[in-house]
This record gives sequence, structure tokens and C-alpha cells, in this order.
Amino acid sequence: MEEKETKKIIGLMSGTSCDSIDAGLCEVYPDMSVKLIHGINYSYPEHIRAKLFSAFRGDLSVKDLCQLNFAAGKCFADAANTLIAEFGKPDLISSHGQTIYHYPFDEKLDGISLKSTLQIGESSVIAHETGCMVVSNFREKDIAAGGQGAPLVCFADEKWFKNSLVQNIGGISNVTVVSDDCETFGFDTGCGNIMIDYCMQKFFGQKYDKDGAIASEGNICESWLDCLLQDEYYFIDPPKTTGREYFSNKYIENILKTAPSEPKDIITTLTALTAKTIAQAYERFVYPQTHVDTAIIGGGGAYNKTMMKFLRNYLPKHIELKTHEDYGISNNFKEVMAFALLGYCNYYGIPNNLPSCTGAKKRTILGKITY
Repeated sequence: MEEKETKKIIGLMSGTSCDSIDAGLCEVYPDMSVKLIHGINYSYPEHIRAKLFSAFRGDLSVKDLCQLNFAAGKCFADAANTLIAEFGKPDLISSHGQTIYHYPFDEKLDGISLKSTLQIGESSVIAHETGCMVVSNFREKDIAAGGQGAPLVCFADEKWFKNSLVQNIGGISNVTVVSDDCETFGFDTGCGNIMIDYCMQKFFGQKYDKDGAIASEGNICESWLDCLLQDEYYFIDPPKTTGREYFSNKYIENILKTAPSEPKDIITTLTALTAKTIAQAYERFVYPQTHVDTAIIGGGGAYNKTMMKFLRNYLPKHIELKTHEDYGISNNFKEVMAFALLGYCNYYGIPNNLPSCTGAKKRTILGKITY
């Protein structure tokens, strides 16, 4: 195997919230540590973002989706080129792409599994526009190996943290359990910011609840919260993943039929829902296996002061609550750094999935290379 060297890698990521393309120039070292040199949030052009949300709803034709794949690739390339203009070319680009649909279920057609995932943001466009080698499409190989294709960031969490519950709160919330007591495992705890963002747009005309300001002004509707907590997803044993396909606009509109009348109370209760489902997931699936007493929060939820307050209230008092910033890792760009690491491993032929987190039958090398 080629001796590993430090590589400069641009990580590209657009999450479930689809608020922007996160781009980060990283240095990835042979010991698997990663340093973020500079990160940016690159906004999608307005009409491209609208098309992406149409795709999430299933409203696009095959022609539209075909076009959007290449258009999104140009957007990802533009984000990378913004960094390249300032810092020069990296050794490679590692792009997660934009998930359009994720179907981690073992449904069969003519005896053939329909378990699948689709990320767009054509890597050939990124490679052509930047002149760089691109590693992309990480989730597919894990699914081919019998896994759910998620969560993938667990691989980085295991390298970077010790004896911690590493909790990301993006559009969806997911945790990685890194402990001396058991093999590393992880799963999606449930909804993160998707429903909050949807209702902020619907009732307040804002993309998200900045700092949890609106949530801080409302009251928790306990009866509605108790009803939402009965969703069957929260009771399924890991490994498990979820996404927009489950917590869809239709799902949200359905739960709003029994919501409180005051919009601020809706935002407050949905914020409490995210926090409480995290706490309940720990109680059901984590504490029986490990005595880890530190939870490290990352993603957009780490900036939501009301959500952090609810988490503190719902978690046992002995659990110390920290953020990624306490470990010198950006809350905002942690996933970009993780995908830079996954790209580094692909380059050197190092298996970069964790079957204990995804359910895959074996360790395998994730990612496709475009020159």
C-alpha cells in the first residue's frame, strides 16, 4: 500500500436542510486527524434551491432531475472554486453531494432488493470545472454491502473522539456512540431541524429559527408533544436511518392538524421534540450498553440556544453537555471535515465504513473516483 501523506482536500456537503453547500479546505493527516483551514457556506441560486425542494417532494420529471444533477454539480464546483481562488488547488475534492432520496428498506421486486439512495451533484462536472480529482457517491457501496448507507460520519467520530456521545443535529439528528464499553455504533435519533425549518417558513417567512429565538418565546404544548413522541420510528432498534422521505411535508402538515393554534408554541414544541427524542434514544438504546457521560453536540442545532436548554433539561444531570467547538472542531463544518477524511481513505484504499453503525455485512471502501 502507498505510504500515506498529508493531503489537502476540499470537502463538499449539502445536508437534509439544503440551506447551503458547505465547502471546507482541510488538511488530512496520516493519523486520520483533520484540520479545517477555511470553510464557507455557499448559497444555492434561488431557482436551483427551489428545484431541489421540488425533487424532495417528488414533483420533478425524469428530465428535470437529469438536468438538476448537472446544475447541482456546477453549484458544487462553484463552491469549490471559491476556495481554490483563494488557496489554490487541493490534492482532491471529496463531495457528498445532495441527497434527493434515501430508501434504506429491504423491499424486493422480483426477488431483487430495492434498498437504494440517490445523491446528485454530478462529479464529472465538478472535476471538469475545478480540474481536480473528485471522490463522490459514498453511500452506495455501503448499501451494496447490505448496509443502510448511513450514518457515515461515525467513521470520523471514532477517530476523533473518546468515550462520548457525538450528536449531530442537522435536518435529521444522528448520534455516534464511542465507548470503551462496546463497539462503536450509531443511528439517526429522529428529526432534527426539518420540521422546525418548515414551520418557520410557513408561519414566519424565515428559513430557520436563528439561535432558537422564536422557540424561546413560546410554550411547550405537552399533550401535542406526547402525541408526536409516539411515532413508531423512535421505538425501532438500531441500526436505523431516516430522512425527508419519512418526515415529509405531508407528514408535517398531518401533525399540524392537531397542533396548538399559536405559531410560536408550534416552534417551541417541535424544538422540544428534537431534544426529547435525542434524550429518549439515549435512554432506550445507549445507556443499557455504555456508561459514557459526555454528549458532544454539533450541526445547526448546536447554535439553537433553546434546543440546547431543552437538551440540558431532558438529559440526566450526570451527562456533561459540550459542543464540537470545545474540541476545536467547527459545529458548522464538522461533516465537511468528515467527508474529507472519507475521501482521503478512498484515495489510499482504506475501508471507511463502520458496519456496526450502518448494518453493512463487511468493511468496505466507500466512494467513486472521477478524474
